[in-house]
Amino acid sequence: MFKSTFSKYLIAFILIIFISFIMLSGIITSMIRTYVTEEKESELVSTTTVIAQHIEKTGIENIKNYVDSEVASLIIAPIINRDKSLEIIITDKEGNILLSTLNSPVDETTGMRVPYISGNLGEINISSFQESESGCLFVRGTLNGLLSDSSAVYANDIYTNSEIRGYVLSLYSSQYEDNIIALTRRAVINSSAWVMLAAVIAVYFITERIIHPLRNMTAAAKKFGKGDFSTRVTVYGTDEVSQLAIAFNNMADSLGNLEKMRNSFLSNVSHDLRTPMTTIAGFIDGIRSGAIPPEKQDYYLQTISSEIHRLSRLVSQLLDISRLESGDRKMSFQNFDVAEVARIILISFEQKIDEKKLDVEFETEDEEMLVYADKDSIHQVLYNLCHNAIKFAREGGKFVIKLKNLDSKRISISVYDDGQSISQEDLPMVFERFYKTDKSRGLDKSGVGLGLYICKTIIDAHDEQINVSSKEGEGTEFSFTLKKSK
Repeated sequence: MFKSTFSKYLIAFILIIFISFIMLSGIITSMIRTYVTEEKESELVSTTTVIAQHIEKTGIENIKNYVDSEVASLIIAPIINRDKSLEIIITDKEGNILLSTLNSPVDETTGMRVPYISGNLGEINISSFQESESGCLFVRGTLNGLLSDSSAVYANDIYTNSEIRGYVLSLYSSQYEDNIIALTRRAVINSSAWVMLAAVIAVYFITERIIHPLRNMTAAAKKFGKGDFSTRVTVYGTDEVSQLAIAFNNMADSLGNLEKMRNSFLSNVSHDLRTPMTTIAGFIDGIRSGAIPPEKQDYYLQTISSEIHRLSRLVSQLLDISRLESGDRKMSFQNFDVAEVARIILISFEQKIDEKKLDVEFETEDEEMLVYADKDSIHQVLYNLCHNAIKFAREGGKFVIKLKNLDSKRISISVYDDGQSISQEDLPMVFERFYKTDKSRGLDKSGVGLGLYICKTIIDAHDEQINVSSKEGEGTEFSFTLKKSK
């Protein structure tokens, strides 16, 4: 697909360059043609004027009678030898040619062209000329068939006693102009060809530089679709395509981690569902078969009840995640005292606190810490954090709940325990779904790695922040912010 797209773009690019160079060639050719024409016409005007003025002084009869050679040798000869493309013709008023440089011979001694000034040189149809505003005559053509190709002709009147006695014609072949245009066009074409070749090569490598990572991403995406998240795209440079490749690799890392957490979740959930269900089934079968005596049935029924509550909590967490992610769980914001909520939660953990002989500290800057939030959701967040802190706190350790004013708009709530710390490698992932730092399941036997994810999802829904800090030997602290009461 990429090769096909690249070929289409490359062909389109070449066509655009080709058309652009054709237009450029036409513009340059037109400009040069105009310039050359104007220059030559100016030269023709000047030449005919000089010759006409000289003949008017000496008289056209001298040329007609082939006596005066000064016009031919001193004026016309230097002009036509200086510019080989220039020709001079002098006629009488009837158009009979008196002097012509057309096909003029070359003097073997001097190597100079010599104008014809004798013999029957032909005639020109003067009536075919058109008079210009300046009183001069100018045409383009073959001069009644005397010229082999189209030429530019400029004619100047020759006067004697205010009477037209003849004409001086200066002309140059269009071949001169055509040669210049051909050279210019050839130069433009050659330059265009080299520029186009360089542009195509540059576009090929630039496009290949862009398409190669995209091609790799496509191949990697196909592997992702088959469940293989190990492929990564090689990053070249720091441009936008490289940034895309980096983002693609980050996405692959996230998908890989999510896949690992999903597998871990399935394993944990399977274990957490199988264990209590096996216990429940075993105790019920024991009671029904009489293997458990009546006096001990209450104890085992209590165990069955605990396991059922454990299963209920797991299912509730899964339902909470489903509702939060789908948006079905609507937040009901209200003003309430979060310090009171914290006190109630603390009292609910009294038995577990006593069992671990924890040193409890409850710090609040004010008796009432009024916030604007969803009360049930914040109760769930604070309950989960306190539950984790008590579970991981060391025997006889410290358990701290602290509420303080961050600024005029926000309140910070933190929960601290001095028990098992979280490694720096695990800290960035503690709020991910299904992630458990206690992989050995030594302390966290009942959790499946959903509690902290639920906490973060709820706090995110409040547009607030939840953070964790942990250092080896110093314990762990979770904190989150809430908006103050309106």
